[in-house]
This record gives sequence, C-alpha cells and structure tokens, in this order.
Amino acid sequence: MDGVDGVLASFDSQPTRITTLAAAHRAFPDELRAALMALQSPGDNEIHRESLAADALARLYAGCVADLLEEAGVPAAQVRAVGVHGQTIRHQPAAGYTRQANNPALLAELSGIDVIADFRSRDIAAGGQGAPLVPAFHQAMFADPAQAIVLANIGGIANISILDPADDTATGFDTGPGNALMDGWTFRHLGRHYDDDGNWAASGRVDAALLQALLQEPYLALPPPKSTGRDLFHADWLAARLAPFGMLAAVDVQATLARYTAVTLAEAIHRHAPAAKAVYVCGGGAFNTHLLDELRAALAHLKQPIAVAATDTLGMAAQHVEALAFAWLAQRFVARLPGNLPAVTGALGPRILGALYPA
Repeated sequence: MDGVDGVLASFDSQPTRITTLAAAHRAFPDELRAALMALQSPGDNEIHRESLAADALARLYAGCVADLLEEAGVPAAQVRAVGVHGQTIRHQPAAGYTRQANNPALLAELSGIDVIADFRSRDIAAGGQGAPLVPAFHQAMFADPAQAIVLANIGGIANISILDPADDTATGFDTGPGNALMDGWTFRHLGRHYDDDGNWAASGRVDAALLQALLQEPYLALPPPKSTGRDLFHADWLAARLAPFGMLAAVDVQATLARYTAVTLAEAIHRHAPAAKAVYVCGGGAFNTHLLDELRAALAHLKQPIAVAATDTLGMAAQHVEALAFAWLAQRFVARLPGNLPAVTGALGPRILGALYPA
C-alpha cells in the first residue's frame, strides 16, 4: 500500500537470467492510498469507488512506465509487454474469486504497450489459491543446487518459498501478516505510513500475553497450500484481540506486532524447511532492521539459527524482486508457458497465467 515499484527487465535467451535496465518508484497519493484501504472492507458504492481507484492506479502505472523508459532511453516500441498485478482488495479463493483493482485496458492505452494482467484468476479457476505466485520465480532465479534456502517476501502479507535441491519443485505459502498490521498501527498512532527501520517497535516492550493471543489465529495452523490477505489480518481483527488487554501502551503493541510477524515466519520456516541453511528477505520488510533482528532471534529460539539477509546478497535488490517476478510472469505468458506451481497453490496443474490487453 505504499506505491508502485517498476522495473524494465531484459531477458536473455535463457529466461532464468534477467538484466534490470531501469527501476522506478511512484508513491501512492494519500487520497488513493485511503481509497484502496477503504476498499479492503465491504462498504457502500464499492463498484464506483473501485472503478475510480483502478483508473487512478492505471495512470500511476503509466507514469511509472514512462519513468522507466526515460531512465533507460528505450522507446515503448521496444518493450514486448508490461506485467502488472494490480492492488489486491479481496482475496477469497475458498469462494472461488480474487479481486485486484486495476484497469489494464487504460494502461495499454496510455503506455502504448501490450499489458498482461489478472495473473491469479486462472490458477483459482483450476482449483488453486491464486497465491502466492512468486515461488515459481524464486525457484527460477535463486535455487541453490548445493543447499536448501528460503525466500521470505515480506509485504503487507508475508510468504515464503522453500527451495530445496532434494525436491523437484519449490513449495511455499503465505505465513501470515507481514507489514500490514504494523503499518496500520503506525499510521493510527503516529500518522506515518510505516515504522521507519522498526525504530518505534524497537523502543517498546513485547507483551507476552498479547503475543500468545495473536498466535491462536486458526489460519496459522492450517496446512499448505494456503494464502491470506487483509481480508483476515485487518484493523478490526487486531482490535478484537486487543480488547481483553485493556490499555496497553501503543508502542508495546507495535513491538508485539513486530515479534508476531517474526515468530509466524520463523515457525513456518522451522516446521516446513528444517533443512534450510539461509533465509533471504525481499519486499518492504527487508528494510526493517528491527524486524530482521526479531526473525533471527525467533529462529535461534527454535534451535534453527540460520543466516538472514536481504536478496541483495544474491544479486537482486530486495525492492525489485516482486516487480521482476511480474515481468517474468508476463514473459511466461508471452511464451505461453505456465507461471504457477501446483504444489504451492493447490491448482490441478500448471497453467498459463494472465490476460492480454493489446496496445
């Protein structure tokens, strides 16, 4: 919910090798961020409000595309396609649908480039969760033939990809909240969109009883394949769990939320990737030093004291990994190759993901 991250990616003849030609970021205006946050929950006039937000998103995407082309000195005619995920506002795979606010037709009109969008729907149609989709990309880019590793993508929701050379394919799932609860609490109490470097959380004290209450969430005990979103982990969910604890200091709640994200990640890694030798983090959480320290401590507590580092150490900037993943998925669509991993999503089989909006 912070903005648009874009990359201009060039694929070698081997599609497992990508060169990043340019990168750009455009922050969400406050009005758009508020509109998207409001759409996370049922409300009046949703179709109209989502349509307006989708148009605003498409214009922001088009601006990001223009920034990338200008930085790289590449004309639009040389770009095969834009892969764009949209902003998830509902994720209900059990009900057979997922919804990403987006207007790819408008983006194609504004950019003059073919647009590939709606990546999740085909997987859900095939009985899958539609998410997470990044493990296939993680496997293609980061699999180490010598050791098992974990890729942890910490956005609003956290997910892991388990890359073990002993298995033929990657596995992965959403572990629970990433930054969503922490960011919401920070905005409520400090008026800032995120806790810079986790400094506010680091100044608080973890409330052990609250942490145990948060850990009782049934989603955490579900077996994979599974995925989640702000449909579950939202402000009202947190308020219901805070209610029995009276007046806890806001900073202590923030400290507990940071510990909660770290513990749920560590327990998922310990349970499903006991052979992992390292955890590489991407997404916004990679820039939260306190959160990474909490993750290291949680893994050590579980007797799995493994290395934790950003994906930059593997040669791919943590801030660019997800954008590169959707460039890769768009490239898969163009080549008519599957982009999902049935072992991750639970789909009936490999499927070509996405829909084309020609320029």
